[in-house]
Amino acid sequence: MQTTLDVVGMTCGHCESAVKGALEELNGVTGVEVNIGTGKVDVTYDDAQVTIQDMRDAVEGQGYDVVV
Repeated sequence: MQTTLDVVGMTCGHCESAVKGALEELNGVTGVEVNIGTGKVDVTYDDAQVTIQDMRDAVEGQGYDVVV
């Protein structure tokens, strides 16, 4: 499956790395593409292993907000 998260607060390469790293650590996430300019994060995942809420928690744990 694939979803796009709207992430607020990403402004630099470090932000991109933090968000991407947090999501890639989740079991079931198989791909992450971050676009700092738009704030969009495309995530490919196995919904039997990880939920969108898990992804939101991971991103928010890095200090960024996910807009629903």
